[in-house]
Order: sequence, then C-alpha cells, then structure tokens
Amino acid sequence: MSQGAQKTWGGRFSEAPSKIAQEFNASWSFDQRLALVDIEGSLAHAAMLARQGILGPEEAEQIRQGLLSVRQEILEGRFPWREELEDVHMNIEARLTELVGPVGGKLHTARSRNDQVATDLRLWLRGEFSALLGELKALRRVLVEEAEKHLEPPLVLPGYTHLQRAMPVLLSHWFLAYYEMLTRDAGRIQDALRRLNESPLGAAALAGTGFPIDRHFTSQALGFDRPMRNSIDAVASRDFVLEALAALTIGQVNLSRLAEEIVLYSTFEFGFVTLPDAFSTGSSIMPQKKNADHAELIRAKVGRVLGGFVALATLTKGLPLAYNKDLQEDKEPLFDAVDTYRASVRLLAAMLPGLRWNREAMAQAAESGFSLATELADYLALQGVPFREAHHVVGRLVRHCAEAGKELCDLSLAELQGFHPLFGEEALALTRLETAIHRRKSYGGTAPEAVREALRQARLEVET
Repeated sequence: MSQGAQKTWGGRFSEAPSKIAQEFNASWSFDQRLALVDIEGSLAHAAMLARQGILGPEEAEQIRQGLLSVRQEILEGRFPWREELEDVHMNIEARLTELVGPVGGKLHTARSRNDQVATDLRLWLRGEFSALLGELKALRRVLVEEAEKHLEPPLVLPGYTHLQRAMPVLLSHWFLAYYEMLTRDAGRIQDALRRLNESPLGAAALAGTGFPIDRHFTSQALGFDRPMRNSIDAVASRDFVLEALAALTIGQVNLSRLAEEIVLYSTFEFGFVTLPDAFSTGSSIMPQKKNADHAELIRAKVGRVLGGFVALATLTKGLPLAYNKDLQEDKEPLFDAVDTYRASVRLLAAMLPGLRWNREAMAQAAESGFSLATELADYLALQGVPFREAHHVVGRLVRHCAEAGKELCDLSLAELQGFHPLFGEEALALTRLETAIHRRKSYGGTAPEAVREALRQARLEVET
C-alpha cells in the first residue's frame, strides 16, 4: 500500500480499506473536473497563510510554484491520477508533495476538505454559469434575428390554445415569446450566481479554526462577494446547487417547449416548417422520413436535468449538519445538468436560422378553422352589444359555417346580418387575415407595430 493510500484512511486505523471499498468511495473520476478551481483556491489559501505568518515566505513560494506545475500537468493531460487517493483534493496534494517535498503538506493548514470542496464547487459553478449566460445570450440573439427576418413582410402563424387554432399571430411574435422565456431563464441563472458567490474557505471541518487566518482576504482573492457567515452552514449547505439545478430545469423545460413546437410544425399534418438537413435524420427502412430527432432529444433531456434536481433534493432533505459523505453525490447530477443544458442551447442556436417556414401553409391555417371569429365578436361589442351576447351570436354563426362547409371569409354581408343586424360592411374585412392581424395593437400584442417595438427593446437587451 502506498504512502498516499495510508494518508486517506489515517493513523487511527490498523488496516486499509478493501479494494471494493476504495472503489466505492472514490470520486476522482468525476470530481477531477474541479481540479483547476481546486488549485485556484489553494493558491489563494497559501497566499493568505503566508500573509498571516502561518507559512514562511520561502515555503509559500515553493507551494505556489508546485501548484503551478501541477496545474500545467493537468492542462497538458499528463497528471498522474491515482484511484487510491480517493478524490481530486488528495490527488493534487499528493502530487504537490512529490514535487516540492514535505512542505507541500503544510498547504492544508487551517482548512479541511469540507470547506475546500464547497469552495471548489462554488468557483466551478460560478465559471460555468457565467459562460452559460453568454451561450444563452447568443441563443436569445438568434431568436431576435429570426423575429426580425420574418417581420418584413410579416409571416403569419396560427396561434393555438388547447392545441386548437385560436387566433392568428405573427411568426415574429412567436419567436419573441420564446425570447421572453429565455430572458427569464437568464435572470434565474443570474440570481443563482449572486447567491452562490460567497466563500466557504476557512470554515475548515465545520467549526472554523484556531489559526489566525484572514477569510476576507481569501474571499476577495477568489472574487467572492464575502466570506460565509456561519462555518457550519458553509460546509453543510448545498442549496446553491439545488438552486442552480432548479434554474437549469426550468431553462431546459422552456427549451423543450420550443423543441416540441418545432417537432409539431415540421410534421406533414402541420407543414409549417422544413428542418435543415444538417439537423434531421432519416429512417432505416422508410425512405420518405425526415425526423426531428435533435429537437426530440432536447425535449427528452428535461428528464435528465429534472432528475438531477430530484436526486439532490432527495439526498439533502433529511441530512443532518454538518458535512456528510452523501454530499459527494451532488457533483455528477450538477455536472450532467450543466452539460445537457449547454448542449441544448448551442444546438438550438445553430438550428433555428436554418428553418424554412412555409408562408402559404401558415397563412392558410391561420385564416381557416374560424380563427377570426373573435374579431367578429369584438366588432359587435364595439357596436354596443354586450360581449357575452356577441360571443353567443358569433358562436351560432360559426356553427352555421361548419354545417354549411364554409369559412367566415365566405360569408356575405346579408348572411352576417342574418345573425345580427348591427353587422356592417366593415365587418367583412375582419374575416380577412391581413386586417385582423393589424388590429392587435395593445402593448405586447401581435400587430406589426407592437412587435416592432418589442423587437427594438429585445435588440437593445441582447446587444448590451
């Protein structure tokens, strides 16, 4: 058994753990993703120990140089990971000691792996979420560009409620609906970032330390807003990971809704959009098939991200203070959720500009199916008819058209007046798509001028 392996189980025990126990306990295979931020935290900790006189200047410099050498090995892919050393922290410390000698063992003065891993995870997540905000802004920019592209001349899409044709909307308005959803997703990530940006370093195992450390120094050196105020909370809490997973889950759900509509609209039954070949797959036996597999996978991956949230919520719900080995299980769900969400965001940003929208099919669908019936009800209401009565009148009119095999635009003025005498000549224009779409001018509505103003604001946001 190596000296490193002895260190992992300590001097209290008379025998080392079994091979199967070591393998079960080890986390280095996945927590090595924390290696660079672990070194970042160690560099700040070593600098603080020297500043406080706990390490001599030469010792601190030896440790600093050793840590930089270890970092270079990791970056170049030649770091010697060892399973018997259990985790990323022990692997790095053991390698540091090999490079600089016994002084490497002084690095762990006034800290524990408990506050070390909590610090690493916050540093890692801060970097990942900051990068994700950039990726999300790129996708939001694509949504804005697609909305701009299809506004002049405007493409009209049937809007749905209950998956039934409801009222026509601009395709640009549809794109901006997802822009708003993804903007809130970005806000949730920013909120999570603000709350997680506190430093656990120096909380040690759970009770702080008797060494004269300066936690404010290490907090500032690592870019945290402040040190965490309670040493028990610092090592025991993982609500920042739960919040991150909740934000990612909601974000993935919103991406899934967008993906679902792409799947629906690309089917033969809808025929609104054609997928780019680069983002489609075929069938192994049916030559006519063009499948939206990538959008379907985005839809499916909500299960993975939500599963990560449920796993960590279940893990922590009855966990006593302070640190417990259970918390080793927080990393894989988080890593997977971040990777999954990032891949989905990137895929949509690449795929959306290649979609080819079928103007004629969308317009025909938007004008048919009695989707302009509300326009006629509104017209009667403007003539002084109580809206509930107007609703009933137009309902009877729609039933008549359905039985006669007609659309609203096929009706004559005389037919309209047969249902209510207040229908005038101008009511006929309301059964035409181009008239109806321009009437929805209210703030946030789908009229071209309202969408144009929304686009102006969105463009400012994504360019800021």
